[in-house]
Amino acid sequence: MTGTILNVITVILGGTLGTFLGSRLPTKMRETIMQGLGLMTLVIGAQMAMSSKNILIVLGSILFGGIIGEWIGIQAYLDSIGKKLEERFARGGESGKFTRGFVTASLIFCIGPMTILGSIQDGLIGDYNLLAIKSTLDGFAALAFASTLGIGVAFAALTVFISQGSLSLAAMLMGSALGSVSRETPWVIEMTATGGVLVMGIGLLLLELKQVRVGNLLPAIFIAPLIVLVLNLLNVKLP
Repeated sequence: MTGTILNVITVILGGTLGTFLGSRLPTKMRETIMQGLGLMTLVIGAQMAMSSKNILIVLGSILFGGIIGEWIGIQAYLDSIGKKLEERFARGGESGKFTRGFVTASLIFCIGPMTILGSIQDGLIGDYNLLAIKSTLDGFAALAFASTLGIGVAFAALTVFISQGSLSLAAMLMGSALGSVSRETPWVIEMTATGGVLVMGIGLLLLELKQVRVGNLLPAIFIAPLIVLVLNLLNVKLP
């Protein structure tokens, strides 16, 4: 849990500092920062998605994940959390922007190979080096996001704590049952690639090109490893 706690601290510090500096930055500068982050988010998402060894697994994960997410209503749940925090903590001029900052930052900070592998390594063997690197990146990203989206970004630390803490705790409890895990583990590769598609959706949101309900696609990153496991058990190889 050490890495998760460190990550929470950097997100809070970055988000708070970014909020403080935001009003002191010219509007065009803040817009350019957000556009730059949006473009880089698309690039990072594309790189992650292209790591797939079989794009059909990613496609199936996205389709089934989207169906499950819409049925459960994950995006609406995330929005409701953001709105409740907004009502409690946001000032008048920040209303509406708070929820967007919270949801966007939560998704960005909690999707990706470093979140998964880092949390598992931290839980299994107490190695939080990967999460320490992620914490540094998230801190700077939180500063940039908060300069435009406000204090809601800092509250994404709550999502980071719950998601990464849960993964680390699960890894700690399961122990050796998880086996050897690395970036080259098949299920990690496909989970990373599927997460990349979601990250690209976030990029579209940041660039205000399309209002993708990324939250409802979150189950896809858990379906991907299940598909890999089932295919391996059945000894099925996709084209």
